[in-house]
Amino acid sequence: MSESERFQLGTIGALSLSVVSSVSIVICNKALISTLGFSFATTLTSWHLLVTFCSLHVALWMKLFEHKPFDAGAVMGFGVLNGVSIGLLNLSLGFNSVGFYQMTKLAIIPCTVLLETLFFRKRFSRSIQFALTILLVGVGIATVTDLQLNVLGSVLSVLAVITTCIAQIMTNTIQKRFKVSSTQLLYQSCPYQAMTLFVTGPFLDWLLTNQNVFAFKYTPQVLAFIVLSCLISVSVNFSTFLVIGKTSPVTYQVLGHLKTCLVLAFGYVLLHDPFSWQNIFGILIALVGMIVYSYCCSLESQQKASEVSAQLSQAKESESDALLSAENGTVMVSDGVVPKAPVWSSNKDLQA
Repeated sequence: MSESERFQLGTIGALSLSVVSSVSIVICNKALISTLGFSFATTLTSWHLLVTFCSLHVALWMKLFEHKPFDAGAVMGFGVLNGVSIGLLNLSLGFNSVGFYQMTKLAIIPCTVLLETLFFRKRFSRSIQFALTILLVGVGIATVTDLQLNVLGSVLSVLAVITTCIAQIMTNTIQKRFKVSSTQLLYQSCPYQAMTLFVTGPFLDWLLTNQNVFAFKYTPQVLAFIVLSCLISVSVNFSTFLVIGKTSPVTYQVLGHLKTCLVLAFGYVLLHDPFSWQNIFGILIALVGMIVYSYCCSLESQQKASEVSAQLSQAKESESDALLSAENGTVMVSDGVVPKAPVWSSNKDLQA
């Protein structure tokens, strides 16, 4: 199996793991929050990250991956920024309508494209932009119902979008810049993310729900769902870093909207959530956008691979030409050397 085939297989595995784990944790958390009344999402996320760090520490102890320390300041800033973005997204959901929150999530893709174009000189083709537009229109039709605006909620949404975009771009750039794997980056940044949310989580949850997480009645059923949610979160966090590292922040957001469509479908089938023709129509449009985006990405990757192979072949040809010319030049010089006859010195003749 070639290196490109291994990379493609690993990418498909990462995407599949991300979809399955994310849909699973959404269904689990929905039962935990809606059915059992545990509505402390930010605190729950901090527990997710703590469990993820402990799991990775056990994996490190078992030598399943190698610890690779790098720039401590970059790790700390990245971890805190990730924690802040999660908190801002939760605040955005709390202070806005569900429809406006969905619009906030939709805005992450164009904002990411804008930031990567401005600061990283990354170019997105017309076909990619067209596919993303179809996707966003479809997800918007399927999820956005009401748009109630307020100043505080709008400010929180803008901050949530900016911090989320920067955090996801950093996830990709840090892995490439410091040559660390997704597991190594997640292991080192998890404590900072967890502590940021662990300190601010109870206050944010009290602000959003007017309830105290420490005064909640933890029944065995609630504890079981919390443990299950934390276990699934290990796969969610790992696959998130893996997908962004192997693909790009934009592809991860496209995958996130696929998860949204799947969650809507599973909610209708399993939990009998209300479903309308508008949801069905929007999901179908979004799926068309995802298919077009996947096709355009694969087409561009094939073009890049062919360009790289062409450049390598040209480089090899130029090297071989240089070697041939050097050899020919040596032969010509050696051929051009005329053997000289022995020259007798006149002095020696006289002496003789």
